[in-house]
Amino acid sequence: MTKEDIAVIVLALLAAFASAIGNVVRQRSAQEITDKDVGHLELFRLSVRDVRWWTGAGGAVANYGLQAAALALGSVVLVTALQVTALLFALPIYAYLSRRRVTRWEWTWAVLLASALAVVVTVGDPDAGASRGSLGTWAVVALIMGPVLVFCVLGARIWSGSVAAVLLAVVAGSSLALFAALTKAVVDAAGGGLGAVFRTPEFYFWIPAALAGMIFQQSSFRAGPLTASLPTSVVAKPLVGSILGIAVLGETLDTAGPKAFVLAAGVLLVFVATVALARGEAATMSMKVAEKLSKKASGKAAQKAADGGRDAKTTDSLAEPVELRPADEPAELPGRTDCLQGRAGQSA
Repeated sequence: MTKEDIAVIVLALLAAFASAIGNVVRQRSAQEITDKDVGHLELFRLSVRDVRWWTGAGGAVANYGLQAAALALGSVVLVTALQVTALLFALPIYAYLSRRRVTRWEWTWAVLLASALAVVVTVGDPDAGASRGSLGTWAVVALIMGPVLVFCVLGARIWSGSVAAVLLAVVAGSSLALFAALTKAVVDAAGGGLGAVFRTPEFYFWIPAALAGMIFQQSSFRAGPLTASLPTSVVAKPLVGSILGIAVLGETLDTAGPKAFVLAAGVLLVFVATVALARGEAATMSMKVAEKLSKKASGKAAQKAADGGRDAKTTDSLAEPVELRPADEPAELPGRTDCLQGRAGQSA
């Protein structure tokens, strides 16, 4: 393994760490930002007004920047595959924020995931291909991905619950994978200056892909249980990213001889461990958020009941007739005749 490969792995792991921070914060924000059923853009607008969301967005931006640095040196297959380590970093981060212990079961799946990734990276030895794909290849990708993603977005409006969460997570993961593949071309063009970047067609799909990934990921967190959305988005990104890297950019994996079987077993274990770990983390997050929302609702109900009691007491006190006691009766004022008699006496 060369120094360049080590640099790619370090940068990709740092990107995954930043992604873990962003994901944990934005997941909690998406679950707690509002109790109403809102659309994707409205949810994004509400999220922008939440201070916590900006912390999560900062993590996402750092993730994108570190990914770009890693993709400048390495392959899309390698960088997107290492993005699943965000789950490993999210374990202690979320445990710290929620003041709970990481279970033995979670540590077991985390170790399996790390081991399987090490096998894939070492045995597969992903080789970076071209920085840019041909126009014809991208046209085929658009004809395939476009209708699929549109169907997922429309399907999420028809179905609800877990189905909607999975469909939106597929859109989010695919958009972020597309962003990673387009990053190769943008980074390559950046070497020629800002003007070269603006002349690169991929640049005008690059930013929308990142925004779509962020918006639909936020929506998937609210559409249904996290146990459905989180594993789907985590798996979709490296899967779609690897397909784009191999099909569009010509990246390769070392599958000579028995390495093919070892690589296949490693990839399968990565997906199984990723899904298991993501479902476990999502279940814990959902439980904690539900407890917090329940306490919040109970507090509001208690406050409303207290306010109602005070209003009832005020109404009763206003409705009670005021009884005038003899001691409180005003003294009788002197009559007009008495006043005249007094003045007559003074004159005499």
